Order: sequence, then structure tokens, then C-alpha cells
Amino acid sequence: MTIKMRVPCACYFVFLLFIPAGESAHGRYAQKLLSDLLANYTNALRPVADTDHVINVTLQITLSQIIDMDERNQILTTYLWVRQVWMDAFLTWKTDDYDGLDTIRIPSSYVWRPDIVLYNSADDEFSSSMETNVVLRHDGQVMWDQPAITKSSCSVDVAFFPFDVQHCHLTFGSWTHNGNQMDLFNALDSADLADFIPNVEWEILGMPAKKNVILYGCCSDPYPDITFSLHLKRRSSFYIFNLLLPCMLISFLAPLGFYLPADSGEKVSLGVTVLLALTVFQLLVAESMPPSESVPLIGKYYIATMTMVTASTALTIFIMNIHHCGPEGRPVPAWAERFILKYLARLCFAHEAAERRPAGPSPSRPPESETPKCNGEPPRRDEHALVSLDPGEEPAAGGPDGERSEGSGAENGEEACARCRGHPGLPGNVDYIAKAYQDQRASQLRVGEWRKLAKVMDRFFMWLFFIMVFIMSVLILGKAV
Repeated sequence: MTIKMRVPCACYFVFLLFIPAGESAHGRYAQKLLSDLLANYTNALRPVADTDHVINVTLQITLSQIIDMDERNQILTTYLWVRQVWMDAFLTWKTDDYDGLDTIRIPSSYVWRPDIVLYNSADDEFSSSMETNVVLRHDGQVMWDQPAITKSSCSVDVAFFPFDVQHCHLTFGSWTHNGNQMDLFNALDSADLADFIPNVEWEILGMPAKKNVILYGCCSDPYPDITFSLHLKRRSSFYIFNLLLPCMLISFLAPLGFYLPADSGEKVSLGVTVLLALTVFQLLVAESMPPSESVPLIGKYYIATMTMVTASTALTIFIMNIHHCGPEGRPVPAWAERFILKYLARLCFAHEAAERRPAGPSPSRPPESETPKCNGEPPRRDEHALVSLDPGEEPAAGGPDGERSEGSGAENGEEACARCRGHPGLPGNVDYIAKAYQDQRASQLRVGEWRKLAKVMDRFFMWLFFIMVFIMSVLILGKAV
């Protein structure tokens, strides 16, 4: 029983002894390999056996995160993983000579590296990449993976802000080697988006890659580059609820200024307040947009709304002037009375504002046939009251419209004529009082007509501006879709 237990223990002990020995052997071979490879190696020259040969570099980009999109300065900040693969003719070995060791990892500064840079970089320091190791294979393949935070210039088109789609380009190429010395190839048709961290403001539509060969004016040799086109779509929910929707709600307050009573004194104040609120929102949009000739869609909506509010405030002042037209004003023109108070009032559902005085004979004077005459001429009387000539005598019975009772009409007329002969100044006073009353009544009717006209115009412009606000909102949303 004891012998059977000792055999497995002994084997296990021998296994533990040989594991560190194997690992240390690989470590010694790796050190020997590195010493042999770098003995006569220089990283200053292209690693090709013949200087006429072209070294091929395969480029692959992995987009990890969009850090920032500065629309005002037109700078896109991204976090990328850049992979470059090429063949080094001086870094090859036989695996049998080094105990089957086929790959090693060494600092990238030990080997030659392609001088591939971001052409449209907007970084003022050019130190956004990290020094990482390279992976060497026995056949001379070198793979260099490095993370980089890049700042690239991006032409931002804000014509349809906040429903815009941006196209930003990242162009990679060699800074000194032309196409006859180093050529670039795409590892994939597009950038790798599998590890992309979703952005709260932008949605990625794609990032295709395209190889370009450009002949610059300075040199006759071709220079290849690889351009990655990043297609971004803005998530507009934030701007809809914080910029567009408040503007729409505020713009709907502008037509309501016409519905306020003219005597309230708040019609002009409402228009000015709405205009100031829209100006504040306009400044918020202008601060985040680049100072370009392209006006964003929401900016056009603000400008149109502010123009409409300004027009509504000016019309409100004009209508208030009509409403407060005093007794010295002229009568309402016939065309305005016929067109505005008759047809436009029905169109704007303002019938109560266009109520007219019922047609018929004027109640100020009775018919001439019923008026008693004195010496062949009708006596002068007030049209609402018959003034008694004797202080002790009761006034004659009559209504406010000057009508007499049928039985005593002629007798009262004769008595009035007799009294007129005794008081020659009284008929003139009565005429003055009657004329003053008629003028006052005509002034009141004239003021009432102007107020009715102003009320109908208020209703008309209220519906007109409501329709304009609705059409502008539909156009904005239609362009967004």
C-alpha cells in the first residue's frame, strides 16, 4: 500500500521540476533570438533585401469611441485602435534553431516602423499614440497594434441641424515614402465597429475605407493613402425637447396676442416678451454652431418665427390705434364696412363684433305728418323730451321719441306755439341741446364702428398667424423626415 502511493508522488515531483526548466529554456532562447536578430539590425532603413522592392503595409482601424464632436471648431476626437502589418526581411529565423519559438514580442522602438500619420490631424501636439510592443513572427511578419486618440478636422454641415448627417474623413498615409517605396492596403473594406461604445449624441451609420493614389504638385511620385469615411447621424431627441419644442410652443403664443382685449394693456407686452424669449434660444443655437454661411434649419425656424412675432406686434399696435379711435375720427369707410364688417366677420367667426344697428326710420324725429304745426311751420322741440314753458305747468305727455297721444296732439301744439311767441330765445336753446345730443350719439356710433372693425381684424390676423405657425412647423418637420 505504501509503495503504490510513492510512485504517483514521485512522478508528480519530477513533472514539477521539468516545467520551470522548460520555461527558462524558452526564455533563454528568446534572449538569444533577440540578440541574434538585433546584432546587425538598424531601424533607420526600410527592411527590404533590395532597395528597389516595395514594402507592403496592411492597415486596419478599429473605432472604439467618439469622444467629442466640436461643431464650432470642426474637430472630431476619436479613440482608435490602429493595426499595421508588414514584412521585415531582416527579422526572420528558423524555429528549430530556437526550440520551436515562432513569435516574440519586443518594444516597437527596436524595429523599423512605417511613418504612417493622420493627414488631416488637428492635434497641436501630435503625441496621441502610445508606444506599444510589436509581435514578430519567424517568417518576418511584424504586427504593430497601438491605441490612439486622434483629433481630425471635419467639415461640419449644419444646414439641417438638429436633423443632420455628418461625413468625417480620416486619411492615413506615409509622410515621406512614396508609392514606389511603400504601398498601403486595406485589411477590411471598412473600419471594425464591433467594439464601438455607443455615443449619446451620435449614431454610427458606417465607416467604409477607400484607397487613394494622389499625385501632389511637389513630387512626381504617387503617394497612396487610405481614407476612412465616418458617417454620423445626430440623435435629435435632446434638441427637439430642449430647443425646437419650446420654440414651437412660444411661437403659438404670438397669435394669441390678437385675442387679448384691447383695453387689457398687455397685447404689446406679450409680443415683446415672446420676441425676447426667441432671441435667447437663437443665441443658444448660434453659440454651438460654426460661424459659416450655412444657416441651420432650426435657426431658419427661429428667424421666421421672430419675423412673424415682429409683424404681429406691429399689427397689434396698428389695430390698437384703430380701436382707440376717438370721437374726432372719421366715419368707417364704406368698403371697410362692407368687406370687413360683413364678409370677413363671417369668415373669422366674429359675427357678434359686426352687429349693426337695425334698419328703419330714425327715432330722433317723428314723421312729418304727425308733427303739429305752428303758423304753418313745425315747432322746434327736443327729440327726447318736451320742455315745459311755464314753471308751474306740467310738461306735456310724450315718450322719449317725441310721440304724442292721439287726443291732445293738436291742442298741445297750439299751446306750444303760443308760448314760443312769448319766449323767443327758448327754441334756439332747445335746438342747441338737440344738436349736441345728436353729435354725441353720432360720435358714440362712430367709435363703436371702429371698435367693431378692430375686433374683426384681430380675429382675422389671429387665425392667419395660427395657420402660418402650423405651416412653418410642418415644413420644419417635413425637411427633418
